[in-house]
Amino acid sequence: MTMRFSVLASGSTGNAFYIETDRQRLLVDAGLSGKQLEELFAEIGRHPKQLDALLVTHEHSDHIKGLGVLARKYRLPVYANEKTWRAMEQAVGDIPPEQKFVFPLGAVRTFGDVDVESFGVSHDAAEPMFYVFHYEGKKLALLTDTGYVSERIKKTIENADVFVFESNHDVGMLRMGRYPWSVKRRILSDVGHISNEEAGLALADVIGDRTKQIYLAHLSQDNNMKELARMTVTQVLEQKGLAVGARFRLYDTDPRRATALAYV
Repeated sequence: MTMRFSVLASGSTGNAFYIETDRQRLLVDAGLSGKQLEELFAEIGRHPKQLDALLVTHEHSDHIKGLGVLARKYRLPVYANEKTWRAMEQAVGDIPPEQKFVFPLGAVRTFGDVDVESFGVSHDAAEPMFYVFHYEGKKLALLTDTGYVSERIKKTIENADVFVFESNHDVGMLRMGRYPWSVKRRILSDVGHISNEEAGLALADVIGDRTKQIYLAHLSQDNNMKELARMTVTQVLEQKGLAVGARFRLYDTDPRRATALAYV
């Protein structure tokens, strides 16, 4: 009895996260074209037609770009909260009513043999939320697209076996970069994205005895680099007395390549 997962894609150009148990296959977000998503599934030896449900975090295009196409083509049940449904209705096009389901913020829904817990985040969307997956005593926490990590969020995600965790930007690169100041201000705000250093500080508060894997996600292509994110998070964690590579390991994610299917 196992839980397996892959970060199919993560970054400002598109996001999709796959998780499976012995009885369920779920996709969180579909922020790339249908064709791209099918190619990413093929990389891990899976196919969208095998999915049991599609869960949505929020309505930004890098999370829902291929949602309508995928839902219609494979007749997938789609779950989102009411505000997100209203905000993305036009962008995703017509989805048959029998495929539309409401997953309230702060709720737990059972999909076959896995319990999925939703929790709110601070981001400039209608009602953004992310998920914790509970299966046979194992816990996987998925958290990106938040301007800060509140104590409430920390309590929800703490001591997960696996974290898929935002490490969006290096503050220096962002401040010196080509983005207009209005965009920089939004990213740096409480409804934007967390930096590498902020990711390290938040992770230091939630890593527990059972934590084994941490995937740094949603890296900005313009204001970050994998090596820099890893180095910064590692330095912060080691300053807090948490040795990377001892009990747990850090992994990269990519906007164009799926991570290998891994066990929780």
